Amino acid sequence: TLHKAGNCNGLEKIQSGNAKYTSESTVVLLDQSAIGATAEKANKVYVKNLSTDTAEYFTITINSEELGRLYAGDWMFIPWGATDSAADIKVTPSVASSMSLEYVLLYE
Repeated sequence: TLHKAGNCNGLEKIQSGNAKYTSESTVVLLDQSAIGATAEKANKVYVKNLSTDTAEYFTITINSEELGRLYAGDWMFIPWGATDSAADIKVTPSVASSMSLEYVLLYE
């Protein structure tokens, strides 16, 4: 069970989806202000690169800090300190051809 901040109750809200990208432009995957997630609450993020081409990857950034690259089949599960709009989670595909990922946000 993933708990809310400061107690043993489980997280109740979820946002998930699949996204397909056809350019190498950086895009916002999770927008902190649109979702309403805040740093005082528990936020957990799962992201998976659905590509099967081992040369393709997504670069993941938060507040202009690179967390790393998710290569084909790689996934991550992290706590997200959604402090402000600068804390949006952004992704940059490595190629301009079609690349897909899936994501899940669990939050309060």
